[in-house]
Order: sequence, then structure tokens, then C-alpha cells
Amino acid sequence: MLRTSTLLALLTGLLLATPARAQKTYLHCGRLLDVRAGKLLSEQTLVVENGRVQAVQAGYAAAGPTDQVIDLKTRTVLPGLIDCHVHVEGETSKDNFIQEFTLNPADVAYAAEGYARTTLLAGFTTVRDLGGSGVNLALRNAINRGQVLGPRIFTVGRAISGTGGHMDPTNGYRFDLMGVPGPVDGVANGPDQARQAVREQYKRGADLIKIASTGGVLSVAKDGSAPQMTEEEIRAVVTTARDLGLAVACHAHGAEGMKRAIRAGVTSIEHGTLMDDETMKLMKKNGTWYVPTITAGKSVADSAAKNPRYYPPLVTPKALAIGPRLQGTFGRAYKAGVKIAFGTDASVFRHGVNALEFGYMVEAGMPPLEALRAATLSAAELLGQTANLGSLEPGKLADVVAVDGDPLQDIGAMMQVRFVMKEGRVYRRD
Repeated sequence: MLRTSTLLALLTGLLLATPARAQKTYLHCGRLLDVRAGKLLSEQTLVVENGRVQAVQAGYAAAGPTDQVIDLKTRTVLPGLIDCHVHVEGETSKDNFIQEFTLNPADVAYAAEGYARTTLLAGFTTVRDLGGSGVNLALRNAINRGQVLGPRIFTVGRAISGTGGHMDPTNGYRFDLMGVPGPVDGVANGPDQARQAVREQYKRGADLIKIASTGGVLSVAKDGSAPQMTEEEIRAVVTTARDLGLAVACHAHGAEGMKRAIRAGVTSIEHGTLMDDETMKLMKKNGTWYVPTITAGKSVADSAAKNPRYYPPLVTPKALAIGPRLQGTFGRAYKAGVKIAFGTDASVFRHGVNALEFGYMVEAGMPPLEALRAATLSAAELLGQTANLGSLEPGKLADVVAVDGDPLQDIGAMMQVRFVMKEGRVYRRD
């Protein structure tokens, strides 16, 4: 009995001391898009271990007895997609304005979790959330902890503008309800308040900062394109953000507001509807990114045209005037050589159909490969995440999507996502 128990103890000790071999996942890919080289490779194996790409091998490599094999031999495999402009807290509705008074933060959070899940299952494994109430920060953290499903989120928390500007949360309220929102609420007047507003979002855990240098379409305010921040205010935001290691995204429709923001050093222009040739030259000179959001423009124009009461009266004329112009601006910016990253403004339209943007980009003159690069390599560069995201290369996070068909021949294939892996974990496998 003593010898038997001693032997068992010894064997148990050896088993505990020997680390278990980590399971690898072998993805057998019928076609794999090398976005960096711009080539569609046939019969490739993607080896995934510990959430990262370990190897990309020609042919269908044999797996070990404890490894997992996933058959994607009839599919085209691409890097996980990145949408650089979403709002995870909401979704378009004719009741949006009323809901500001009826929904509690918990209501917003439950809805946001559903929008996040839908986005992930549509193949967008990473998003840049450009403004909400602060629920976006909590959702990011919950996803990172594995409590809920969703894409990897980089968020601004609350976006910033001046009093009455696009980000003023009290636009359209009764006078007695407006109050005097300040930097804590994302409303800043003058350089000192601009600095404070940045530091408030930094304190709350924002990954980057967003401002609105012009009016916007869906805010309940009269003007959608005039400048609403001074260059001095924008420069104060940018300088403070850089000191804290944060990039600055800038919502802008009108050319003058864009020029002020570009000269002040913002990282990206969002929407950019009315940009002129001078603005494009300035963006190229300063290396400023452009995130076009064509789908949002088409969606708001369509909603306003079909139902004049879908939006509040102040919003409808802006939607009809600005929305239809985004695609043409994008086409001119692409031809001019402005740096472009993929972004849709999902929430202005329903979450989960973000890939519509690819079709509009191609329709405006961008080749399919370049449109896909905008949502992978370029988007990762804008996020400062090229070491982890944007391509399927050894060492990078294993964010993988697969679609039916060949998106280089038919970009509509991006609407047919059949497989989604984020950081080595499978979330969708049709």
C-alpha cells in the first residue's frame, strides 16, 4: 500500500509540474487575403495560439492530436474588420430625442450590449466609439473583462464642443431645462475649459478625444456646417490630449471648421462633407486622416426624405442638404490622395450592416482592395495599433473573419460574413 500510494503521489507531482501543451487552432483557408501584399492566397493555414497568429503556412497543415481544426476551405479569410466611427450606445429611431428624457443609463447599457454583439457578429472585431454618455466606457470594460460579447472598443467617452455646439447635450431643451452644461458635460468655452474637458475624459478612462469644430446634422440646432470652435480652443484640446497620450478626432462638415482643426493638429476629420480642395491639400500636408461615414449620409437623407417627421424640424433640412454629399466628397478626397480610414457612424443607421460602406466606397471610385485596407491596415494605423491589428501576420492578435465569395471581385461579399474570431476565440461559425 505504501509503495502504491508513493508511486501515485510521484506521478501526480510530475503531472502537476509538467505544463499542459497549449491547444492550437488551425484554420484551413480556401483563400486568404494578404492585405499588405495585396494578394489573395489559395490554400493557406492560419495557426492560432494564445489569442495570436503563430504562423501563416502554404497548404493545409496537419494539426496535432489535441489541436482544433476549422474548415474554411470554401471561404475567403481576412483580418478582423475595424470601424473607426460608431456610437455603441444608440441606434436611429424617430423617438431618439424623446428617449433622452425617458431612458435611464441602465436602459442605454442593455441596448448597447446588444448593439455591440451585433457589430461583432458582423465581422467588426474592433471599433472606435466616438461619443456617448459614459456607458460606452463601462461597456468597453465589460467586454475586456469577458462579461459581455462585443468588439474591442476604443472610446472617447463624451465628445466635446462649445455651448450650443453639436455635442451640447441640452440642444433643443426647454429654456428652464437647459442649465449651463460645462466641461464635465463635454461643453467647453475658451482654451482653459477646453483643457479641463480633455482632462475630465482622460480621468474617466477615455482612449482618445473627440471634438466638434462645426455644427452637425442630428443635433437639435440650426446650423450643421458653420465653425463652432476657435482655432485657439482646438489647439488647447490637441496640446492637452497629446500631453496625455491621446489622439483627437474631429467631427466637421464645413470647410472653415476643418481647416482650423487641421492647422491645430487633430488626428482625423470625421465626415468632412463640405471640404474643398484647399482643405484636402492641408490634410495631405499635415498627414490628417479622413473618416468619411458615407453610409450615415445616405441613411439620414433617406430617412428624412421618406418621412419628414422622422427627425425634429430643425434636423430634417440639414439631413437633406448634407447627407447626399458625403459620397462625392469621399470620391474627390480619395483621388486627391488624402489618407482614408474606414468609418460608418453606425447608430445613425442600424448596427450590423457596417459593411455597406465598402460598397459605397467602391461605387465612388476606390478599388475593393483599397477599401478593405481602409478597414484593416489603415484603420489600425489610425488607432495606433499596427503591432496588434490590421493584418494576419505572426505575432498579431488573431482577429479573423471569413466571407463567401471573393470580395476583390465583388465587394458585396463583405455583407456575407460567415465566420468571426476575435483574439483566438470563435464567436460565429455558420
